[in-house]
Amino acid sequence: MRIDARDFEQLAREHRALMRDYGRVQSRCSEQLLAQARRIERLDAQAVRLRAELIVRETALAWAREDLAALEQAIPGLPRRVRLARHVEALLARNRELMRERTRGEPPAATVLPPPDDAEALEASLRAADLVICQTGCLSHAAFWRVQDHCRRTGKACVLAEQPEALRIVRIHKAPASN
Repeated sequence: MRIDARDFEQLAREHRALMRDYGRVQSRCSEQLLAQARRIERLDAQAVRLRAELIVRETALAWAREDLAALEQAIPGLPRRVRLARHVEALLARNRELMRERTRGEPPAATVLPPPDDAEALEASLRAADLVICQTGCLSHAAFWRVQDHCRRTGKACVLAEQPEALRIVRIHKAPASN
């Protein structure tokens, strides 16, 4: 088989065309490899930043937990006080609701007892109460100390309110047990 000049020229042209296409494909592959390498570098840098942020957050959380534990150890009864404070907030909200009902003329759901003048009546109403909310302005000086002493002796929650005109000794009725 003999190759003449025309066939050789045709073969050379095809070879050049293939080499150009091969060069373009090779350039495109090189560009894609570079783009992927840059993307991998960006993702690696992002991963390092995210790990650092996570470490900072976990460290801050660990410090906060240590501070909370130290605070709880430094203040005896803190969890109970927090629960009581939340309970007081709920009771104050209920009191505001009752005061709104009272101003609208609706009967309140809780019984408001006037502070008794004699010690026995005061003690009896305190025993009947689930929670005592009082202010020095709503009780006589001696009655205020008796109320605080009663709460201390019985372990009953005793809350001092800031507005004497808004609060009195309140009895909260418990729902009757259903059988």
